[in-house]
Amino acid sequence: MTVTRETLLAYYAQDREHTRLREGHGRLEFWRTQDVLRRVLPPAPARVLDVGGGTGVHAEWLAADGYEVELLDPVPLHVERAAELPGVTARLGDARDLPVPDGSVDAALLLGPLYHLADRADRVRALAEAHRVVRPGGVVVAATINRFAGVHDTLRTGSYFTEVERVAARSAADTGAMRSPGGFVAYFHSPEEVPVEFAEAGLGGVTQYGLEGTLWLYAPVNEWLDDPERRAQALDAQRAMESAPSLLGVSGHLLTAGLRQP
Repeated sequence: MTVTRETLLAYYAQDREHTRLREGHGRLEFWRTQDVLRRVLPPAPARVLDVGGGTGVHAEWLAADGYEVELLDPVPLHVERAAELPGVTARLGDARDLPVPDGSVDAALLLGPLYHLADRADRVRALAEAHRVVRPGGVVVAATINRFAGVHDTLRTGSYFTEVERVAARSAADTGAMRSPGGFVAYFHSPEEVPVEFAEAGLGGVTQYGLEGTLWLYAPVNEWLDDPERRAQALDAQRAMESAPSLLGVSGHLLTAGLRQP
């Protein structure tokens, strides 16, 4: 499977990414990502490189928290949007060839690139580039989509019972290669694959965090997210279970954090 630049640009030209994490069901992924990052990143004002940062959904709050944020993304529309955010510097860039000096940032985030790099060699190259640009002791955090996320999500929405959706979801579960009818082309990891790729890139001290756990599969989750008290309780419940090995693959998304050794 190959994810070409043309395929990537065509998908993101639909401009779905700007609102995906800002409303509805996607808020669970957003708030859980924010929660984990606020615990694993060095304190502000540290320099954070947001690689593949989209329209700046995370760069925005990181800058508001006092971080010095530079966003790189291969999609011109995303860079244009992100550049309008206060405190965020944005420019075009490729995760496999970062235009950033060695050891010049305190943390590097790859919250999108790894699942758009279908070839393992490209994913390791992107992680190695992140390893290169963080200072000794700096942290690299990457997001991956879990192997069975397509099956879980289509069952949740009911689209699994449409043959074209079911075939795509089952293919991703069997091989990792997702080609959705909506144009989303990606690689879906098994949780145990990610630390191996981190290690090959030179990163150690790896910790993994399941973002959504089982919460995203429950029918009333949007109601819980709308209610501040229930939302806090639900997020607290998932935080308590986030690194349980037996539950890592249930989440739709996984965060993996590793360190550049001093």
